[in-house]
Amino acid sequence: MKRIGFLSFGHWSQARGSQTRSAADTLLQTIELAVAAEEIGIDNASVRVHHFAPQLSSPFPLLAAMAARTSRIELGTGVIDMRYENPLYMAEEAAVADLISGGRLQLGVSRGSPETALNGSHAFGYVPPEGVSDTDLAREKLRILLAAIDGAGVVASDPRMTGVSQALAVQPQSPGLRQRIWWGSGTRATAEWVAREGLNMQSSTLLTEDTGVPFDELQAEQIAVYRAAWAEAGHDWTPRVSVSRSVIPITTDVDRMYFGGEAGSEDQVGWLDGGNARFGRSYVGEPDRIAEELARDAAVQAADTLLLTVPNQLGVEYNAHLLAVIAEDVAPAIGWVHPARREAVSA
Repeated sequence: MKRIGFLSFGHWSQARGSQTRSAADTLLQTIELAVAAEEIGIDNASVRVHHFAPQLSSPFPLLAAMAARTSRIELGTGVIDMRYENPLYMAEEAAVADLISGGRLQLGVSRGSPETALNGSHAFGYVPPEGVSDTDLAREKLRILLAAIDGAGVVASDPRMTGVSQALAVQPQSPGLRQRIWWGSGTRATAEWVAREGLNMQSSTLLTEDTGVPFDELQAEQIAVYRAAWAEAGHDWTPRVSVSRSVIPITTDVDRMYFGGEAGSEDQVGWLDGGNARFGRSYVGEPDRIAEELARDAAVQAADTLLLTVPNQLGVEYNAHLLAVIAEDVAPAIGWVHPARREAVSA
């Protein structure tokens, strides 16, 4: 395991004990948590994107603000639903955030997950043509996004203004961003497609297929399919793979108050979005026990990045405490090395 990061769903509510009682609370605290995580040594600060819900929904202003307050930590999304996006405007926004960050953006996108809104992307003006599925539309938008990020001409110039007729690219451009695009994959078939397309792969705590094997083994199989397809495609660079886990080490009375009654869970199988799905377990308990369990997690070992979902409504101080305990007492057992020690070794 080369990198660890946090993934915030960015909830806010008036619930008892919530430290994020408004959208402003969530946005400002996400920035502060990125700053705190960088000081701890965490490698990545990522946000989940949901629409029509009291959660983070417009990532690029937030990512730019996080970039302006940090200098080292990667900034990511896990994931942006392409069904809702104008790919050319998205390419502009992504380039701006990436340039402000100095090339630290890790842009995760996908077809999106089941949501509370009925045809929510249609309300944004994006209705698939007849015979075109949501997945097809998301992948077509991805194609346009990647072309724009690569600097392809996407519109003809007006000779009356330019004096010539030529294709114009969106601006600004951010060199290197293309190799920092990720696609969220929920199945082995999608993992193979992601590899052929030359994208990094994200895999969360939900897989939209179930073969009866434990979640971590099915996810590790997905990673193996992805890497085999990548090698077969012959891409000339090395991709990255991330997995997400819910990890809560219990070390204080406050931890016990919040999570002491939640023993490490088991995988769950359910019906989601028209098919069987398998949900990964949570890791809750003493740090040494969690470290041993994560070290046996086949997918965690197969991936190079682990994103830790955080209970963002408990506030910056508490989540920084969780991340510090994980960095000190859990992550080394799965092969993670603090960035300062990595730099000392490489110097």
